[in-house]
Amino acid sequence: MQNVAILGLGKVGALAGELLHETGFTVTGIDTRAVDGLPFATQIVDVADLGALRSALTGSDAVLSCLPFFLNTNVALIAHDLGLHYFDLTEDVPTTKAIMKLAETSKGLMAPQCGLAPGFVGIVGASLIGQFDTCRACRMRVGALPQNPTGLMGYSFNWSPEGVVNEYLNDCEVLENGEIKWVSPMEWIEKVVIGGIELEAFTTSGGLGTMCDTYARTVPNMDYKTMRYPGHVALMNFFFHELLMRDRRAEAGEILVNAKPPVSDDIVYIHVASEGTVNDRLERREFVRALKPLTIAGKHRTAIAWTTASSVVAVIEMVRDGLLPNRGFLKQEDIPLDSFLGTKNGARYAG
Repeated sequence: MQNVAILGLGKVGALAGELLHETGFTVTGIDTRAVDGLPFATQIVDVADLGALRSALTGSDAVLSCLPFFLNTNVALIAHDLGLHYFDLTEDVPTTKAIMKLAETSKGLMAPQCGLAPGFVGIVGASLIGQFDTCRACRMRVGALPQNPTGLMGYSFNWSPEGVVNEYLNDCEVLENGEIKWVSPMEWIEKVVIGGIELEAFTTSGGLGTMCDTYARTVPNMDYKTMRYPGHVALMNFFFHELLMRDRRAEAGEILVNAKPPVSDDIVYIHVASEGTVNDRLERREFVRALKPLTIAGKHRTAIAWTTASSVVAVIEMVRDGLLPNRGFLKQEDIPLDSFLGTKNGARYAG
C-alpha cells in the first residue's frame, strides 16, 4: 500500500495528508474546493458525483474519508468495487454496519471508526480489558473542549457539527449486566475529575464502535460517555428537546457553530478505566490523558485535529507494515495498543 487518496481537506484531512506524506506515502488530496499550501497533490472533485469520485480514486491503493458521516457509505461502496483499502473517522452506527457488510466480500481492508472515539479509545479499552483475568467493567470517556471556556455552555465546535448533533441525539449502545442495550443520549450523568478539572460525562452515540458485540460474553458492563464542563448537558437537553431542535438537525448545527465557533487553544481529555480480577484480587486500571495542541510540520495543530489525524494515520502505517490484516473488517479493539504507540504517529499519544 503506497498511494492514499484523502477525501476532505479540512483541518483533520489536511493534517492526515501531511502526516501520511511525512511517513512515506504518496498522497492525493481531494476536495470540492481548491486547497493550497499542502506538500502533496490535490484535485478538485465534487464528492457527491459518484462517477467523478470513482474516476478520481481509480489507481489508488487506499482511500481515507474525512467527509461528514452521511457521505461515507457511498465512498465505501466505490472503494469496495475498486478493491481499495478503506479508512474513515465515522461515529455513525448505521454507516459502520453497512461497511461491515461490504467487508464480507472486500478485496481490501475496510476500517471505519479510526479516529479518537470511536477509534483510539477502543484500542485503549481493549488493552486494559486484556490485563485482567476477568473484567467486570470498562468505562470510556472522551472530551474535546476549549482550554479557556466562556459562557454557560463552556464549549466550542472544533469538530463537525453534523457529528456532534448525531452523537447527542442518536441512541447509545451499552453493555449492562451482560446484556446489550440501547439507552437514550445525554443521560447517565456523572462527575469526572482530571488534573483537578471537574467535568461531567453523559451518554452519546457511537463511541464504542463494535465493542459491545465483541465483549458481550466476557465484559458484563461497558459504556462510552462524552465529557464536557459542568452544566453543558442540561443546556443541550433544553436546546434539543424543550425547544424541539431535535427535529431540525441541520439548523441546530448551524445555530450552535455560529454561537460557539472553533478555538485554537483546545484540549482533549481521555479517561478509560477497567475493573476486574488479577489472581483473584480485584483491581482498577486507568489510562488518563489531557492532550493539548502541538506544533507539527511547523504549524499549530489543535488537539482534536492532531489526535484524530494521528490515530487514523497510525492505523494506516500498521496496515502498510503488515502489523494488521489487509483484508476484511478491522475492529479497533483488535489493534494492539503497544504496536499502535510504537508507530511514528501513534507515539504522540504516549504522553
